[in-house]
Amino acid sequence: MAQTKGRSDGLVAENRAARRNYAVEDTLEAGLVLQGSEVKSLRQGRANIAESYASVEEGELWLINSDIPIYTAANRFNHEPKRKRKLLVKERERMRLAQAVERQGRTIVPLKLYFNERGIAKLLIGIATGRKSHDKREVEAKRDWQRQKARILKDS
Repeated sequence: MAQTKGRSDGLVAENRAARRNYAVEDTLEAGLVLQGSEVKSLRQGRANIAESYASVEEGELWLINSDIPIYTAANRFNHEPKRKRKLLVKERERMRLAQAVERQGRTIVPLKLYFNERGIAKLLIGIATGRKSHDKREVEAKRDWQRQKARILKDS
């Protein structure tokens, strides 16, 4: 199995802002439909999912606005860096995600892009609700207090 450049756990990209901007309620692992040059680019550890989101369109789940840079060695057989990519989930899960987005006003946000133990590219997506700015400050304050408390307990 080929490892990604610089990471032993297979992590390619992480959307760290998602946990701050959204309250993630549930997570789900999804496969991606990729072209060969996209996989090569991911193996080099090059991807950006910070501004991307997932949506259900025409009965299928799509990853929109993710950026996988071109793989230079693929020259004319390269891919479009910001193209829509199909996500592979079971039909029951896709229906559950569609209902959460339509009825409850939630969002499907990508959290992590990584290679699993078998070397297959996977995307961890979360069903989330947006946070207001005062909620973000409150969560940050709680996190800081937990960190401070751990330091105090460690020192004593």
